[in-house]
Amino acid sequence: EVQLVESGGGSVQAGESLRLACAISGLAHGSGCLYWYRQADGKEREAVAALYAAGGGSLYTDPVKGRFTISLDNNENTVYLQMNNLKPEDTAMYYCAADRWGCGSWSGSRPPPYWGQGTQVTVSA
Repeated sequence: EVQLVESGGGSVQAGESLRLACAISGLAHGSGCLYWYRQADGKEREAVAALYAAGGGSLYTDPVKGRFTISLDNNENTVYLQMNNLKPEDTAMYYCAADRWGCGSWSGSRPPPYWGQGTQVTVSA
């Protein structure tokens, strides 16, 4: 069974940084795709970043390019989202997600099958 547990959310001022962590269990090392999604109040859930676990690269939604970085620590089996220069519009619940079979969910055609419980990020102006 795949389990994802997020941590690291909080409340910060605009311009500050946060690092989210997602502890992964039940997923083979170096397989599949790891995602960070977010959902703000009253808005649809959106994919923020994705990482090919086998080292094939990463994807970012345009509003976070140059500010957010997704990374994987295989020793800790943890995926991170480093968020710099945070803006009020980054305020959302952030979710870690995973798919054994690649990053096909990035296109929005289907959601990844495995999800964490979410961690709140609040950025004030």
